[in-house]
Amino acid sequence: MPIEPSTRTTLSEPENVWNYPRPPRLEPVDLPIRIVLGGDVIATTKAGWRTLETSHPPTYYLPPGAFSCAIEAAEGGSFCEWKGRAAYWTLRHGNHIARNAAWSYPDPTLDFLAIKDHLAVYASRVDACFVGDEQVLPQPGDFYGGWITANLIGPFKGAPGTTGW
Repeated sequence: MPIEPSTRTTLSEPENVWNYPRPPRLEPVDLPIRIVLGGDVIATTKAGWRTLETSHPPTYYLPPGAFSCAIEAAEGGSFCEWKGRAAYWTLRHGNHIARNAAWSYPDPTLDFLAIKDHLAVYASRVDACFVGDEQVLPQPGDFYGGWITANLIGPFKGAPGTTGW
């Protein structure tokens, strides 16, 4: 089903992350998404996706063609019980290097095939990330990589002492 263009510039409807589903749900994003590194926009798209999972701010995924910077394979990996095995990536723009700043699912599970090879970026490892006109805050901690927007209601999993929720 085609997505109608949006005239919105921010996420305005309140969303309580405790009402998000488990297992997570994948949905298209109808707002522009952009990422800044070294003072320059290195990624922009209107064809993004986000995952919604109980207790987490959404994680945003951009198609690889949205990036104008170098994307280099990084060491390590992880496994998501819902999406599969993740590969990690370093973003390089001129002299600016964001190590292990992004991850993707080269062979995702069936429910997440739409984000095959799309990249999610840790907002804490680049200069800024935006959904529409709003600069996001990084999810607490350094594991989940969700993006916090003003419309979200927490508390959010990820800060010290919350990983066992």
